[in-house]
Amino acid sequence: MANRTIRVIQTSQGSEDRLTEVAPITLVGDAAGVENQLINVYDDVEYQQIIGFGGAITEASAVTTSKLGEANQKRILDAFYSLENGIGYNICRTHINSCDFSLGNYTYVADNDVALESFDISHDRELIIPYIKQAKELSGDGFLFYASPWSPPAWMKTNGEMNNGGFLKPEYREAWANYFIKYVEAVEAEGLPVWGLTVQNEEKAVQVWDSCIFTAEETRDFVRDYLGPALEKAGRSDIRLMIWDHNKERVYDRAKVAFEDAAASKYIWGIGFHWYSGDHFEALGIVNKKYPDKALIFTEGCHEGGVQLGSWKSGERYAHDIIGNLNNGMAGWTDWNIVLDEQGGPNHVGNYCDAPIIADTKNDSLTFQTSYFYIGHFSKYIRPGAVRIAATKYTEHLHTTAFKNPNGEIVLVVMNKSDEQHPFIVRNREQIAETVIPAHTIQTLIFPCQ
Repeated sequence: MANRTIRVIQTSQGSEDRLTEVAPITLVGDAAGVENQLINVYDDVEYQQIIGFGGAITEASAVTTSKLGEANQKRILDAFYSLENGIGYNICRTHINSCDFSLGNYTYVADNDVALESFDISHDRELIIPYIKQAKELSGDGFLFYASPWSPPAWMKTNGEMNNGGFLKPEYREAWANYFIKYVEAVEAEGLPVWGLTVQNEEKAVQVWDSCIFTAEETRDFVRDYLGPALEKAGRSDIRLMIWDHNKERVYDRAKVAFEDAAASKYIWGIGFHWYSGDHFEALGIVNKKYPDKALIFTEGCHEGGVQLGSWKSGERYAHDIIGNLNNGMAGWTDWNIVLDEQGGPNHVGNYCDAPIIADTKNDSLTFQTSYFYIGHFSKYIRPGAVRIAATKYTEHLHTTAFKNPNGEIVLVVMNKSDEQHPFIVRNREQIAETVIPAHTIQTLIFPCQ
């Protein structure tokens, strides 16, 4: 086999490198049979296929952007949804009704309108939908749009409010299922094809903001008896329906209840998960092993507690989680707000968070956080349709994952979170390439399969 050139893209705390292409390295014959410091890449061992990467366009993101000048408005979307000028997102999530990152509680219907005759998405039509449509245009034909409800209207719930949890009243299950259909029809009339839906954001969380509790059995029954049949009746069985949409530690428990009921399972494409209760990567692996026909999708994650300008740990946390998820079967990944203001909002209950881009709305300026660049090491180079391939590493100080893109290129991501540089040798098809990764650095290595 001829020698192969490896492109190296790097983001490093110790330099100005930010998704910067640095000096290439070369794969040459492994005449000596090297055994030390190896990262082995086995492209003949394949796992899950990737659908893509993306983020959420919320009311907070759309409002923040609207306060900026035209140049920065465009710059934000280019940074995320353009492959040439940004990090190549192809997925977008948004909220059905309000969420915490809205300016306040709102729904699309009048109180007690069970027939949903007053259904109207005018609120979203002002800023949210136009911004998502711009993202769609940048992303192109592979754009995947999905939506999640944080709460049904207050009158449908046991606690009589959108916030503070509560349950969906049984007598409104049919109306709530039909609400999803109304939403799909309304946004598609605006030119936004719906790829997917989640049943409920954070099914187990009682939050001071928009929230609603579903037990595992309630989710199963709602999907089996109401939402699934409503989608089928509307001719929309093509829409990917996801359950749970919450933290990883109970992902297997929820999957088991829903997926082992055949009548419910037939409507469910996959299970969504968040990161707020810890790694639990093994939980994903369990679900992937037990239910290999169901997709695992990361539907939300962010740094809580407001803006953390310049934090390097932010990027490392993102990459740590993405690598762990990918290596345990994750097929798609969606960040939370793509952009927030200088406070980490707006948020109608003060639940301020960080985002990959922070906008100073007073001075019309943008700060690209380390999370933006670290995410880009995956989203820009691991393309939709890529298949994860096997990789092994010699040290716990390095975090790795590897893929084969549809064009045949191999993509290897290597992260070093430690305070010391580490040497490593890429080995693939009996060829090797020696290199070093600096401290607190992430690299994406790209080379031809043969």
